[in-house]
Amino acid sequence: MAIPGLENQDSPPYGVGDASYRAAGGETGIRRLVDDFYDAMDQLPEAAKIRAMHPADLTVSRDKLARFLCGWLGGPKLYAEKYGPINIPQAHSRFEIGSSERDAWLSCMEGALKNQPYAAEFKKYLLEQLHVPAERSRNRA
Repeated sequence: MAIPGLENQDSPPYGVGDASYRAAGGETGIRRLVDDFYDAMDQLPEAAKIRAMHPADLTVSRDKLARFLCGWLGGPKLYAEKYGPINIPQAHSRFEIGSSERDAWLSCMEGALKNQPYAAEFKKYLLEQLHVPAERSRNRA
């Protein structure tokens, strides 16, 4: 019997060890996801408000998100190595982030996930898990 979240019977379920990091293609796959995420943010009308919260040049934003996701998915703690510890609510406290901004962020991620060669189960799992940091960024009703 197959266990949900397993790529095959020899792999741990997503969220255990580095299984999610590996399912995302390691740092290379995560950087591709992040590039597609910010491309979606540039294109989706509902993301205009959250795009305006970012600098015109997204180089550092892309690097920070990719490094955060590497560690968050169980891989190397690249964000902390370069930028130090992160507190998601504090890092986003200068922005007005309500439910619509959270949902726009998740829409960008959903669009980016469609372009990835990930297993369908992993895409679903990842989008569900990303709701947690997205919600933690929300600071308005």
